[in-house]
Amino acid sequence: MDLDLLSQTLTDMGQPAYRARQVWDWTAKGVASYEQMTNLPHQLRETLSEQVPFSTLTVENEARASDGTIKLLMRTADGRPLEAVLMRYRDGRRSLCLSSQSGCPLTCAFCATGQMRFGRNLTASEILDQALHFRRITEVDHCVFMGMGEPLMNLDNVLAASRRLPDIGITHRRTAVSTVGWIPGIDRLTEDPMPLRLALSLHAADPALRSQLMPVNDRYPLADVLAACERFYARKRRMIFVEYVMLDGINDSVGQARELAQILDPRIYKVNLIPYNPTDVGMRGSTSRAIEAFRAELERLGLGATVRLTRGRDIAAACGQLAAGALSADAAVAVGIGS
Repeated sequence: MDLDLLSQTLTDMGQPAYRARQVWDWTAKGVASYEQMTNLPHQLRETLSEQVPFSTLTVENEARASDGTIKLLMRTADGRPLEAVLMRYRDGRRSLCLSSQSGCPLTCAFCATGQMRFGRNLTASEILDQALHFRRITEVDHCVFMGMGEPLMNLDNVLAASRRLPDIGITHRRTAVSTVGWIPGIDRLTEDPMPLRLALSLHAADPALRSQLMPVNDRYPLADVLAACERFYARKRRMIFVEYVMLDGINDSVGQARELAQILDPRIYKVNLIPYNPTDVGMRGSTSRAIEAFRAELERLGLGATVRLTRGRDIAAACGQLAAGALSADAAVAVGIGS
């Protein structure tokens, strides 16, 4: 819900200051309406239902994957599209992938979101409402800001939402913020007291190739980005995840693995190799053999590396696939209700 509107409405009604906290506590526990907030006076519940929408977002479509992943296409009150994902794992984790922007202005060549028209930054309440929708479905315990958008270009709202995530069940240490290398945001995140994790989308160690894949590299060169990441590590003492999408014949050779190992300090970085998920941009994912050879070479050179378990690929909910497009008819369920 719009927490600023909630606070102002309660103030205008002459309600005591603790009422806003009561409403938030119920919301964070996953209740579905004001009516369920039984320690609020009945008349107050009715008034809030009329004046403060329970969510800033409307669910337009829902898709459920065979692996238990759920993807939502949502819209803001002014019609901006965004997507959010719930990923379920066999070890019991319930992880959220949240969007920080509607669309993305940075146009990475392999990413479906980058092909969308950029809309705007999402507010803190719009970010939180993605998490709250899933909290009404199940308990949640992990969060990654790896949905639509560059989180560090909307850092004030990302941080404001992150401060409230522990109330929902997601601690700061289980929250990761991904960036393509937005240095001003990395430096600000370094100074923030919350122990959030940092993930760097890297995808190529060669500067020229990285600029082809990620135009932001021309603005913030990789060497400068790594220096900023190392300042983050020096302050936080938390290893940085490197996200590396495996693209067939583009960035997946054993020689390119060696280049990557040369620029990453194994005390600071751990590499997540991401099998490329199909989009409409004309690139193909690396073969499983190429991915394993790349991983093995990194390990041989002393750099920790894992291959990410892909979730939600059959409903275009996996890394790089979020584009706020129509969901497939056999996977999507149009729900047409508020979040």
